[in-house]
Amino acid sequence: MRITLVGPAHPYKGGGARHTTELAHRLAAAGHRVVIESWRAQYPAALYPGRQTVAEPEGPLYPHTRRDLAWYRPDSWYRVGRRAGREADLVALAVFSPVQVPAYLGLRAGCGSAARLVALCHNVLPHERGRCDAALMRLLLRRVDAVLTHSPQQRALAERLLRGGPPPVRAAELPPHLPDTGPRRPRSAGTRRRLLFFGIVRPYKGVDVLLRALAAGPPDVALTVAGEFWGGSAQLRTLAERLGVAHRVDWREGYVPAEELPGLFAECDAVVLPYRSATATQNVWLAHSHGLPVIATRVGTLPDHVRDGVDGLLCAPDDPADLARAIADCYAPGRLDALRAGVRPVDAEPYWDRYLAALTGDAR
Repeated sequence: MRITLVGPAHPYKGGGARHTTELAHRLAAAGHRVVIESWRAQYPAALYPGRQTVAEPEGPLYPHTRRDLAWYRPDSWYRVGRRAGREADLVALAVFSPVQVPAYLGLRAGCGSAARLVALCHNVLPHERGRCDAALMRLLLRRVDAVLTHSPQQRALAERLLRGGPPPVRAAELPPHLPDTGPRRPRSAGTRRRLLFFGIVRPYKGVDVLLRALAAGPPDVALTVAGEFWGGSAQLRTLAERLGVAHRVDWREGYVPAEELPGLFAECDAVVLPYRSATATQNVWLAHSHGLPVIATRVGTLPDHVRDGVDGLLCAPDDPADLARAIADCYAPGRLDALRAGVRPVDAEPYWDRYLAALTGDAR
């Protein structure tokens, strides 16, 4: 099958670019002829308050990658769509935000009806929603031939947006697409009494809940918060001061390159994911690949990846007291060693087999 993937690739950073690239490699290995149509300029800087690109690739590049799309060039949307319509049997649009809808509608117009279009929804709607988001996404989803989401909950959300009408919606869990971090850093025996949150810091990820739990939990446990801050760190720093935990928090603002992750993981005992809501995240698998257990909330696919009491601990979302309970449990005598012993790297192959079948099956 001839497949065009429309989505970010290097030099864009993060999970979206890694997923697009890994998907292209996997589809090509399965015998498909694959092209990536990536972006020359994906978002206006005002709508993405962080670093969009990196100098070094975070995994193997895909050779058949074009970078002709630009958010400020509607002619590029239509032109790339026409090319995809001529060259592909299946066009998969990587959907991250309603901001992309105008460009994807232009691409849909250029593509015509020769190829089937699948909306590959990383998020059906944003975690922090604007007034027009649902209307924009409904507009896009009604103009594709199929929708692929990354959880049953997201499938139900897409079906509600479509109000029971076409196109068909499928769900397949987002498969592992971890950055190439190099070798795992050896760990010395004992505990560090330090936890780690890493990734883009946004309100739905609950770092404020984590700070409150830190204040209510064991008084000698420290925290590293590493990543880009959506809207700045001033409010969270002020909250840490007010709670009396500022001296226990190490703020590492800025994108964490893949090669720095082994050292970051080696400094900490466990990763904490205090999300209020979630679709899917790679951070459980990434932590486990470096030998760390995970404390996570019961939202999205997190409970599917963290085995409570085996390789991590689960707690209620948006509940500082329950998160503090989990942190105290993590540091109970013998508990951390037992959790570390239960950690196993993820087997990626079954996830990818199911994902490729769900994506390409729509075009048969």
